[in-house]
Amino acid sequence: MADRRDKRIEPSFDGPSQTAPSTGFSVREEDRVVPGSRKSSNKRSAKAKSVRGGRRKRSKTGLFGRLLYWCFVLAIWGAIAGAGVVVYYGAKMPAATTWSVPDRAPNIKIVDVDDRLIANRGMSGGEAVGLNEMSRYIPEAVIAIEDRRFYSHYGIDPIGFTRAVVTNLIGGSLRQGGSTLTQQLAKNLFLTPDRTLERKVQEVLLAIWLEQKHTKDQILEMYLNRVYFGSGAHGVEAASRRYFGKSARDVTLSEAALLAGLLKAPSRFSPARDPRAAERRAQLVLGAMREEGMISDKELKTAMAAPAVRAPSYWTGSENYVADAIVEELPDLIGDVRSDIVVETTVDLTLQKLAEKSIRDLVDTKGKKLNVTQGALVSIDNSGAVRAMVGGYDYSTSQFNRASEARRQPGSAFKPFVYMTALEAGRTPDSVRNDAPIRIGKWSPDNFKGKYYGKVTLATALAKSLNSVAAQLTMEVGPDAVIETAHRMGIESDLQNNTAIALGTSEVTPLELTSAYVPFANGGFRPDVHFVSRITDTNGKVLYKAKAGSAPRVARTEIIGMMNSMMSGTVEVGTAKKAAFGWPSAGKTGTSQNSRDAWFVGYTANLTTGVWFGNDDGTAMKNVTGGALPAQAWHEFMMAAHEGVPVKPLPGTWRSTPSDTVVQDDIPLDLTPPAPVPGGVPSASAEQPVPQRAARQPIQDDSPAMPRDNGSTASIDHPVPPGEVGGPMKKRSTSIFDILSGG
Repeated sequence: MADRRDKRIEPSFDGPSQTAPSTGFSVREEDRVVPGSRKSSNKRSAKAKSVRGGRRKRSKTGLFGRLLYWCFVLAIWGAIAGAGVVVYYGAKMPAATTWSVPDRAPNIKIVDVDDRLIANRGMSGGEAVGLNEMSRYIPEAVIAIEDRRFYSHYGIDPIGFTRAVVTNLIGGSLRQGGSTLTQQLAKNLFLTPDRTLERKVQEVLLAIWLEQKHTKDQILEMYLNRVYFGSGAHGVEAASRRYFGKSARDVTLSEAALLAGLLKAPSRFSPARDPRAAERRAQLVLGAMREEGMISDKELKTAMAAPAVRAPSYWTGSENYVADAIVEELPDLIGDVRSDIVVETTVDLTLQKLAEKSIRDLVDTKGKKLNVTQGALVSIDNSGAVRAMVGGYDYSTSQFNRASEARRQPGSAFKPFVYMTALEAGRTPDSVRNDAPIRIGKWSPDNFKGKYYGKVTLATALAKSLNSVAAQLTMEVGPDAVIETAHRMGIESDLQNNTAIALGTSEVTPLELTSAYVPFANGGFRPDVHFVSRITDTNGKVLYKAKAGSAPRVARTEIIGMMNSMMSGTVEVGTAKKAAFGWPSAGKTGTSQNSRDAWFVGYTANLTTGVWFGNDDGTAMKNVTGGALPAQAWHEFMMAAHEGVPVKPLPGTWRSTPSDTVVQDDIPLDLTPPAPVPGGVPSASAEQPVPQRAARQPIQDDSPAMPRDNGSTASIDHPVPPGEVGGPMKKRSTSIFDILSGG
């Protein structure tokens, strides 16, 4: 082995060594580097480089191809997955054959006696308006800002969707929506507002279905009549009424732009909430309309220079009190409202505005000085039709209806029922009582400012609203008899059975107290007080009609004549002199303890009107009586309401005469109860001439003759109380129904 390592082996270029063993290592001639062989070597190097470069090019081309391949594969799988999602969520929907557009929420259109709109009520808050009826600017503005390709897409807009996605990705937030008007309609009609994949898939399917079933104009019309515009307004008609006080038929370009701008965020852009934001949004809409060629540069400039007026923060106008009361009454009249209806009311908007003005003006001018914040007014004609009702100073700040819902103490305005009960028991306006301090058990009613007049007639006592005389009469006839009379005349509230009822301590609403005075104005009939005369559907089919002339007689004609004679004195020489306006009128003032409530309820032969002033929290006013603010408001309203109306006397006016004859204007009247008239009470518009006779005629009635009362103890059932009265109260044993029936 050592010899083998030490022996040097030289390479041989001539062939394999003959002596050395084969080791597998040899060098041939072509492996030698010799001059002149570099050219062939460069060729081989270039060839190698060419091979390597080709491999690089083929590598790049293969990478791009593989990328396209996998994108294609992913697209296929994405389409399959998308189809699966559509099939899955679509399967959860009812069969397409059962799909139908749900009925629009019914609208309640409320109009006055002259077919003028009072209000719209219902979920929509406005009637449906045809696309060809509304202002052309409204659909144009909506399309320009919400769905410019509305008339070219098939329910979904891939271009618009892609643009919205890109904009949102770049902006890093949800700035644009990709939904078409058809998709928005589908969502409003069928789906919840939840932002889920399921809801979006269903929205797309329903949008495509809507496009197949309806024309573009039909879809746009349905959308505009149902979409929410903020502030409780659904549909363009409700929104136009809400924000501009006009129909969608009369909307201007700037107003249409404002409405269209609300659709993105109805609450945020509502002009009732943020007028500036609404106006900025409207300008964007105008710009979009100009870009689409819908308006000219001149129209754009004009609209920019005359922006939409500022909307009130809430519905205003006292007529809304009437509308609310009518909506509450509808279920009793026609049941559930299932389609659009028109409610024809008895309210006269002209009188309604006069009534509102009479209340607001006094609160505005004297409210702060006298600590008065609220007022209410009700006016009813002889047929029981409510012609005006104001439920408070401002509907926009308080929707509580004080006219029909607030129960307050009427004070002396309740006394007519006490005096009427006394007349039915045999007293007359000429009966005399001693006006002096009295005590009834532990109760000592005082006159206003402690002033007493001694011996006075009942007519004088009522005109001057003397508390002591009213208390005496209540003792004589009994509180239960007074309560029976009040309920018979129209009071519906529970009344406390005690002597203090004479001074109006039991609470009533202005509406019921006013309605209880109507029989004094119409001759003794009690009609059904009502707001609604007729209800129809939009095709004119009558769903309800008020019954005319079914009022029963609740008081005899001579009793009404006596009461009218006495209460006329309240206006002529008594506590309500500020109410006089040149017409034959009568009524009664009322003031509760510490001036918490002030009333005047008065009437002519045409209208009975009640007025109340006070504060919601029951705080006292500053020396306000029924003869002050209420009488003034009544005067202003009634004077305007009777302008140009022929003067009519009160029914059965009574005057004191030596005999049992009732006279009016020195001409004897025959007050024999008339034969029953079909329908009872005459209509409010009926002109009834005063019957006249050449000779005096005695009073005739089916009931027993009533004894005359001249104030002496021998001629009446109960003696005149002295200054100190005590002991048990005496009550009459018969009611008016017993007298009228002869029992």
